[in-house]
Amino acid sequence: MTEEKVKILLCEDDENLGMLLREYLNSKGYYADLQPDGEAGFKAFQRENFDLCVLDVMMPKKDGFTLAKEIRTTRSDVPIIFLTAKSMKEDILQGFKLGADDYLSKPFSMEELLYRIESILRRVNGKKLKEITDYQLGEFFFDTQKQILVRGKEVLKLTTKESELLTLLASNTNDILERNYALKTIWVDDNYFNARSMDVYITKLRKLLSGDPNVAIINIHGKGYKLITPNLTR
Repeated sequence: MTEEKVKILLCEDDENLGMLLREYLNSKGYYADLQPDGEAGFKAFQRENFDLCVLDVMMPKKDGFTLAKEIRTTRSDVPIIFLTAKSMKEDILQGFKLGADDYLSKPFSMEELLYRIESILRRVNGKKLKEITDYQLGEFFFDTQKQILVRGKEVLKLTTKESELLTLLASNTNDILERNYALKTIWVDDNYFNARSMDVYITKLRKLLSGDPNVAIINIHGKGYKLITPNLTR
């Protein structure tokens, strides 16, 4: 049985850019439905059950902000990324007030858009990942409910913050955990002091996991962290 492709609504009035983005996303295993304006985009959204929307802000007939409002009225949970040549702070704030999950200013690389899409989809899928209550991390058994790390006869009790952070890392095993996402999920705010606090907890977790040389938490410059382990979830 083949896995169903993630469906992306792509609204972009620049025909050349739109076609390039559609072909690129399709080549990466997604199904991208390209629409040239906001009106056509909303009709497409009503026809199909999209997993994510990528909307240009400046479009004819109906702009991206208006389209986003209509989409949110119909489905409040679908992620939205805005694409725009407008980079003024007021426009960015308006986008986020409308419930945007991300905002990409033109010009941008297609690789960056792909990274943003994958990052958002990981967050959405995190609801499913939260159902997992234990992980095998190399020689360690991690029980998220009891907040303990077990290795042989050794049982290490974790603090709530340590457990929450390790849960995020474990649910993204061998993949990038975005720094800002971790901060907002656990500390609510990504300010300087919370960021420094998270660095301290990362150091603590590294020490706790140091008993198994095959398990490591590595820094991904400019992005976040990655928990490297030979074993996935149980």
